[in-house]
Amino acid sequence: MSGHTDDAGDERLAAEGEVAVARLAIDSGDLAHAAEHLCDAILADPQLPELHEALAELCAAAGGPAAARELFPLDGQVYLGTVVCRAHVEAAAGDWDAAVGLLASAIQYEPARPWAHAAWLAREDLPGLVDPDAVAQAVARATGALPDPLPAEPADAVRPFHDFVQAVLARHDGHVPLLAMASGLTRRLGDTEHAVRLAERAHRSAPGYLPAVMLGNALRSAGRPEQALAVWEAELARAAPGRDDSSSHLAVDVAELYGALGRPAEGLPWLDRVLAADPDHPKAGPARYGLRHALDGDPAHLLGLADHHRAHPEHEYAQELLERLSHRQPWLGLVSGATEATVNVLHQVLAGADTGRDTEVDCTASTLEPPSSVLAVRLALPRSTVGYQAVGEPDPRLPLTEPTTRIWAWDGTDPRPAVAPPEPRSAELVRATAEIYWPTVPAAYDHAVRLAGLPLDDLLGVLVHPPMPREDELGRALLAHQPELWVRAVQVFACLGIAHHRTDQPWEGSERRRVLRDLLLGPEDWVVEAAGFALVAIGWTQPQTRADVAALLRQRLHHGARARRTRVVTILRSLSALVLAAPWMSGEDRALARHLTEREDAADAGAEAEPEAGPEAGPEARPDAGRGSAGQPEAEGAAEEQPRPSRLRRLFGRG
Repeated sequence: MSGHTDDAGDERLAAEGEVAVARLAIDSGDLAHAAEHLCDAILADPQLPELHEALAELCAAAGGPAAARELFPLDGQVYLGTVVCRAHVEAAAGDWDAAVGLLASAIQYEPARPWAHAAWLAREDLPGLVDPDAVAQAVARATGALPDPLPAEPADAVRPFHDFVQAVLARHDGHVPLLAMASGLTRRLGDTEHAVRLAERAHRSAPGYLPAVMLGNALRSAGRPEQALAVWEAELARAAPGRDDSSSHLAVDVAELYGALGRPAEGLPWLDRVLAADPDHPKAGPARYGLRHALDGDPAHLLGLADHHRAHPEHEYAQELLERLSHRQPWLGLVSGATEATVNVLHQVLAGADTGRDTEVDCTASTLEPPSSVLAVRLALPRSTVGYQAVGEPDPRLPLTEPTTRIWAWDGTDPRPAVAPPEPRSAELVRATAEIYWPTVPAAYDHAVRLAGLPLDDLLGVLVHPPMPREDELGRALLAHQPELWVRAVQVFACLGIAHHRTDQPWEGSERRRVLRDLLLGPEDWVVEAAGFALVAIGWTQPQTRADVAALLRQRLHHGARARRTRVVTILRSLSALVLAAPWMSGEDRALARHLTEREDAADAGAEAEPEAGPEAGPEARPDAGRGSAGQPEAEGAAEEQPRPSRLRRLFGRG
């Protein structure tokens, strides 16, 4: 709250400074210069009284408001401050329709600013001075880009404009376009029942496309979607979809409303009709992918959206849908979580009230786990150690093929980095770039392009020498609760950086392919998943690589499936998700990935049913003999050791 107040104070000071300079320019006769400063001032504080006084002084110096119009030209490149100042000048000149229209344009571009808190807009006689047609056009302009419903801050800023529109309606209650457009504005301000009434009056007076659209929107927002469908379908019966652009867009709305009601199959025929008439329709094709995804959840439809947007970058709806359907989906929109017992116990320790950065955790795992899990432990608890009692078969330390890129080495069962740390500047750039969420797979790939210029050695080094999380709210939360997600995010974006390395080289035989292949087929580790995601992202963005990417992923998936017969493969579920995120994989491989996922889910469900095991630590998690429970000091000598960091020894494992 105090920060908001400080910002307002800074804006007022800035506006006052601009007004002072403007007045000096007016006094010197440089009216154009004065107008520029008033445009800057109104952006900083639209309600500053001195600003409006100076604007009146400028109009007087120019020979009156009508003459002052030329100081705020609307041709060529027009800035928002110019539009708002011109609106006030038009109001002063008595051209109310122009003034209202310009104010609506300002609301359209920055709805949270108090443009509508203007004294002249609240004049009691103004509703009788404006043309209702002009007001309807202004409402359409103001509301076209507004979210539905409006958040609180822009709603407060827009409300005076809404009140003015309602006052105009009171004088022109039979004006159908104004009734319809006012319904849309009222709906966005949250009064959905009043919005329905306004749209119903318009629809009764003159049934047609605009009233039908606005009535359906109002009914949908009011929680009456079946009635909305009835209105829209009746309107579409008058004009076959595809006969004109407006009816085809309404048909898309009908189809998507069926999808929202959980009946996507009923929506698909509407889209098929639109596409039969207009195969390049900007919304129908993407919407069809969306409904098909609603039917079966197949990521192939999301890849279809990405391919569609690449072929038709002007079809922004494909990108919008792809972002919506990828949101918080493992690998499609966020880094997949970790399942290692090491990580589960780490979570338990971090949840302890007395856990801090200096807490010592001495852990022993029953079988070897991905070495990156040790990175997560040491990131949050740097004084901790992790040991392993045994190595499963097949040995997870061994690469699938002889690599030329090695990032891990082992001293027995103790992993250590086999590459040097990255240069500090490179590490900082990766730190600034890594994210645990991304809008879409192609967006993650594009975001990592900033790492393209880093040396390959530094990108490899950061995989096993991850920087600390960023010092922001999310970074602090990750370090305190889920440090493994940060390690995995760093590895993902480092591998995406490798995907951008030397893109001048053809994919086959390129250095980026060689390194990503080595990492994917290397020792069992989170880096395998990160490299796999980078390869998937390359396949999403470069269709000519898909067959090669599929062959590489298939090799890793089948190795994991064979290894799972004799030991736990903690990355198997995530690896299967990666395969499913590459819909160009063969049907057999995708079926195997689904089968493996179901089996891992069943195994987890069985583990959770074990009465002697905690829900996080796994079926064999238990405190070592003679030690205290998780997060507690040793029983013997506890009183004298209370001020010291707690010590914990765990024996844990899976399967």
